[in-house]
Amino acid sequence: MTYQPPAIRKVNIIRYVTPLREGGSLPAIVEADDGFLYVAKFRGAGQGTKALIADLIGAELARAAGLKVPELVLAHLDEAFGRTEPDEEIQDLLKFSTGTNLGVHYLSGAISYDPVVNHIDPLTASKIVWLDALLTNVDRTARNTNMLVWNRELWMIDFGACLYFHHSWDNWEQQALSPFANIKSHVLLPQASQLDEANSLLAGILAPGIFTSILNSIPDDWLNGHGTPGDMRKVYYEFLTRRINAASIFLKTAQDARAGLI
Repeated sequence: MTYQPPAIRKVNIIRYVTPLREGGSLPAIVEADDGFLYVAKFRGAGQGTKALIADLIGAELARAAGLKVPELVLAHLDEAFGRTEPDEEIQDLLKFSTGTNLGVHYLSGAISYDPVVNHIDPLTASKIVWLDALLTNVDRTARNTNMLVWNRELWMIDFGACLYFHHSWDNWEQQALSPFANIKSHVLLPQASQLDEANSLLAGILAPGIFTSILNSIPDDWLNGHGTPGDMRKVYYEFLTRRINAASIFLKTAQDARAGLI
């Protein structure tokens, strides 16, 4: 049976709970009108909607690959929401984030993945390394793993640093075929001893139809500055399709980088 990405629900943010002061993006724990808590990624943060697009694409491809990812929602922020916020930095962020933002279901009690303490099976590690190489994710290192352990299971979070071609947008064709040398810094590379198996498995699962379904779930008003939303979806589709068709390039780079570690 062909994998079908889940529909992304829409919620309204009703309460700002607390900021998560990580890097420059200033995400926050918020409560929505469905009664759940979410980590909100705001469109008014430094990388704008590009980080939200990368997060959505990366997370949903990881889910399609069989990895555990918290539910994503499209979280609406009302224009009047931040007017009573006493912190000027947060007030400005909320002011510029009116409209649709990205919410990630909050995993209460989760702890950060620690490669010294937490061990995962080689195939799972290999699937994560392969996927991050596909997505050109520069931000899953020992310093910042962007993985959580919750209920004794590994959960993937924060794909906002993926697809960095879209910050310049002028050489995406070349970047689609890049070997991605940054994979040498991936926190799971030492454990990724089944990269060939991961490649065979995921290259068969992540079909173009999945790309289309995920890209169609991106709000139109996140897709701006480089043609119409349709034009931009087409570039993301072409990038992902070309990259997965040339997976042998980034696979070999990951294998060579791992060979240099062991």
